[in-house]
Amino acid sequence: MKTEFRPEPLAQLSAPSLVAYCFEDAPSSSGTVERLPEETRKQLQELQTTGELTGKAFECTVLRWPTGLAAAKLLVVGAGKREKFSETHLRHLVGAAVRKLRSRGGRELAWILGSTESSAVACVVEGALVADYDPDRYRTERSGSEKGIDNLWLATGGDALPAEAEAALHRGRILGEAQNFTRDLVNEPSNRMTPTNLAERATEMAARFGLECEVLGPEEIQGLKMGAFWAVAQGSQQEPARLIVIRYSPPDAPEQPVIGLIGKGITFDSGGISIKPSENMHEMKTDMAGGATMLGVMQAIAQLKPRIRVTAIIPATENMPSGNAFKPGDVITSMSGKTIEILNTDAEGRLVLADSLTYAKQLGCTVLIDAATLTGAVLVALGNLTTGVFGWNEDWVNRVLAAANVAGEKMWQLPVDDDYRDLYKSAIADMANTGGRYGAAITGAMFIGEFAGDTPWVHLDIAGTRWANDDKPYRAKGPTGHGVRTLVHLLTDFAG
Repeated sequence: MKTEFRPEPLAQLSAPSLVAYCFEDAPSSSGTVERLPEETRKQLQELQTTGELTGKAFECTVLRWPTGLAAAKLLVVGAGKREKFSETHLRHLVGAAVRKLRSRGGRELAWILGSTESSAVACVVEGALVADYDPDRYRTERSGSEKGIDNLWLATGGDALPAEAEAALHRGRILGEAQNFTRDLVNEPSNRMTPTNLAERATEMAARFGLECEVLGPEEIQGLKMGAFWAVAQGSQQEPARLIVIRYSPPDAPEQPVIGLIGKGITFDSGGISIKPSENMHEMKTDMAGGATMLGVMQAIAQLKPRIRVTAIIPATENMPSGNAFKPGDVITSMSGKTIEILNTDAEGRLVLADSLTYAKQLGCTVLIDAATLTGAVLVALGNLTTGVFGWNEDWVNRVLAAANVAGEKMWQLPVDDDYRDLYKSAIADMANTGGRYGAAITGAMFIGEFAGDTPWVHLDIAGTRWANDDKPYRAKGPTGHGVRTLVHLLTDFAG
């Protein structure tokens, strides 16, 4: 999608579709509708009188050859209640316009800016790119209406642009493309997104954006004594494990902090010997969403160039029930030296993350943030709208939550408490890899935290938020890219 500013007066702007938004309380004279010529607003007043224009959220009203405009078509998107308007809502409004127009074969649109402030410009571009994504790349027959938007114009209506406007447009594009990159990775079927393929995609991305990338194979993983990671990986006889390490080290950045971003990269999770029910097992291709999230973040910061050091680590493997698979009752030794009794082989994500956190500390990371589709329990607690946030260090937990609030992604802190440790005690090892059904999101997170030790650590359980089960007016059903925007804001804001 090509994006650029259009500076001419709105009445003179020639485009297939001009898009404005309005509010419920005054649909013909609010929002960016206020910026339209008087004769155009009179037409909209008539539609309001007949009930065809109400301003309700995501209602789309089309006016062909509108009076007073050079545009062939005016699309008015309802913004709902004025008091609920936010930058997140702005992204969604742009997204609704994009999806509405492309469903009717539209390829170009001019969005009327209500503000030329940097944040608003970035939101518009990002919202359009996220909306212009569909997960159906393997369909052999796609109608013309399912093609994407070619051109997005940001109509200033003749207003002067601030100096930072172009940079804001660029930032919006970077954020939108990073989320779509993550969504592409998560959407791939597991026969096409193997650990090897994920490592190849990571290597290609790193080379394109000037990042340092290293990929370790089975021999190196075992040589590092990553017994927890290898216990999971050994069950996959056809697809060898990969440990992906990507570094962003700007020369002008302070030596500390070094942020470690660790993302669970289970490219397919059968549950292993403790095999999952067949219903919805196909969704386990998305069990690498944590790793995909961190790759999206790295792609974005490589372009935004914050002055902060970041290392991403993605342990990539399948969890399969072969004759080589680890078994319930096994005791394994992690890279840290801690021993783990295996009670359930389907609690494998915390095992690969345990060794990855240990390795991140060995590489010099001073803050650890992991993202994982870790537990079904977090979905029961928070649904598929909100990510569960856990951590020992309140300062860094609060930083993440504040970044999520600014970024417009729903996240909520759940407790960690020493009393929960009793649930994953083992009689024969240092700990067990599951604490049972109750409080499972908490005990799963705390198990990972045991390997962070005193290092500041935050865990994001994205099991619910990595995937949308239905279409929204502003976003297709499927992978969401949730978490990318929050972590990018966290890193750029901290560095800034």
